Amino acid sequence: QVQLVPSGGGLVQAGGSLRLSCAASARTFSSIVMGWFRQAPGQERELAASISGNGRDTYYADSLKGRFTISRDNAKNTMYLQMNSLKPEDTAVYYCAAKYGGGTATAGGFNYWGQGTQVTVSS
Repeated sequence: QVQLVPSGGGLVQAGGSLRLSCAASARTFSSIVMGWFRQAPGQERELAASISGNGRDTYYADSLKGRFTISRDNAKNTMYLQMNSLKPEDTAVYYCAAKYGGGTATAGGFNYWGQGTQVTVSS
């Protein structure tokens, strides 16, 4: 099993920044594709960003490009999501997820999930 523990959610003002972290217990963290999903009120869960095992390949939902940055530190078994220029529409529950196979840019195949962390952006 892979345990994923997120942290860093909270309440921020529009235009502000927040950094989410996800610590993983995976034995071979560098071989695992990691991703952040989010689910806004009344909306379906969507893939916000993902990153390959070596950190070279990344994916972002169109609405996040230029504002969010996904990264990982394999020495610390941790993935990050730096969220800048936050907007009220970014308000959602964010989920850390992982998978051993599949493409970085595809939402399918994520079978390990952490608990959700709430991000609320006020206007």
